[in-house]
Formats: sequence, C-alpha cells, structure tokens
Amino acid sequence: MKKLHIIATATGLLAAGLLHAQTRLPTVPPSQYTAEQKQAATEFEAARKVPVFGPFEPLIHSPQMMSQARAMGDYLRYKSAIGTTLSELVILVTAREWTQDYEWYVHYPLAIKSGIKKDIADAIGDGRRPQGLSDDEEIVYDFSIELQRNKRVSDTLFARAEKRFGKQGIVDLTGISGYYTLLAMELNVAQYELPKDGKRLERFPK
Repeated sequence: MKKLHIIATATGLLAAGLLHAQTRLPTVPPSQYTAEQKQAATEFEAARKVPVFGPFEPLIHSPQMMSQARAMGDYLRYKSAIGTTLSELVILVTAREWTQDYEWYVHYPLAIKSGIKKDIADAIGDGRRPQGLSDDEEIVYDFSIELQRNKRVSDTLFARAEKRFGKQGIVDLTGISGYYTLLAMELNVAQYELPKDGKRLERFPK
C-alpha cells in the first residue's frame, strides 16, 4: 500500500510539473495573436520560411524582442564569419552547458549533418572533452567552453582564435555563444517541452 502511495504521489507531481511547464509561457495559438504578434509572426515566416516554432514560441509573448532575436539569429546561424559547421559546434556546447534539451534536440542532428563527427557531438553531450577535434574545432570548442564556464577568455586563447578567424570571427563566435545562451535561458525559464521522441540531457552535477 505504501509503495502504491509513493507511485501515485510521484505521478501526481509529474503531472503537476508538466501542467506547470505548459502554463509558464504557453504557446499562443495564431488565432489569438495580437496585432503586434501577427506582424512579428509574419516577418518570422517571411525570413525563416516556417511558422513560429521552438524558442520563438515563448518569445512571442514579447513580439518585438522575438523579432530582434530572430534577426540576430538569421545572421549568426547562417552567415557568421566562422561558418555554419563551427557555428553548430558552438551551439552544441551552449546547449550542453545550459542543459537545454530542446536546443540539443534540434541542433544535434544539424551538427552531424553539417560535418561535426558523431563521436565529437556525443562526447559534448556526455560532458566530456571530445577527442579527434580538428584545429579549427579545437579553437572553437576551447573558446566556447572557456567563455561559458569562466565568463571570459584567456589572452592565449583569444590570440589563437584571432589569428585563425580574425576580429570579426571573434565577435561572431562570441555572439553565437551569447545568442544561444539567450535562447537556452528563455527555454529553461519557460520549461519548454521536449518532443516525445526527444531524449533529455543528463543533469550535472551527477
């Protein structure tokens, strides 16, 4: 009887947690958009060729911010000075450091498709330093990890990154880390739900 009570209690807490997650910053149906949200959604679809999705669903509660965030993402994800493959590496590091399940769910397959080796992506997901990084990947990985964990970058690493990617590359690399940190923060605050086929990242520390 005691065991059944524990199971029932745990089930109730889980259900309450899911309900709470859905009501923190719930997805706004397009039929309920305000005029400002409609404009932001129209601009989003024109730029991304898809309706509002993912982190932009909680962000649309502040439509001007969503539009500004989308515009920054249009550049950082698709046109940055370090290229899309290395950008995806930065995004994986960011998603792992913020334990952001949805961000990881979306970008893990994109990173593999863009040319990041599966072993490297899996190591990041496990919280391990990847083996077999290329020179460029090592710079980007070290820069991203150092920035996320230390909140700054050493002179030695900065000089190495600047020599390889230039000042624009440094700014864009930092921007990608910052931009996906912003999205990770918004998703974590919203408790945005992971799709049913998604797998949660392990929570650290163990």
